[in-house]
Amino acid sequence: MRIEHLAVWTNQLDALKAFYERFFDARSNEKYCNPKKQFSSYFLSFAGGARLELMQMPGIDAGNNDIMQQHTGLIHFAMSTGSKEAVDALTERIRQAGFAVIGEPRWTGDGYYESVVLDPDNNRIEITI
Repeated sequence: MRIEHLAVWTNQLDALKAFYERFFDARSNEKYCNPKKQFSSYFLSFAGGARLELMQMPGIDAGNNDIMQQHTGLIHFAMSTGSKEAVDALTERIRQAGFAVIGEPRWTGDGYYESVVLDPDNNRIEITI
């Protein structure tokens, strides 16, 4: 068994799509639109096989996600780069583009080398080897 895809609601569908294409080499399908529900989405595919569904529709609550606080539920997902140097380089590219790095590259106590960045909607992404 494997995770096929994760889904994220957003109010800035094209900005999120562009972020994942630019920094994580995502490949997008054509935009899906359901005019009756005012629903739009993209499926982004990654080289490793998992996909990310970005969805937008009026009336979806923005929530109370405080980026510096943990909470129950899905809190982050991790993207593997293949090397320590790639983690460092991608983290710096994202920082230089003006996006937040909330966890500097480091070795964790459980043996991961990772950083933590925020996408345009402040979703946490761990960048790891």
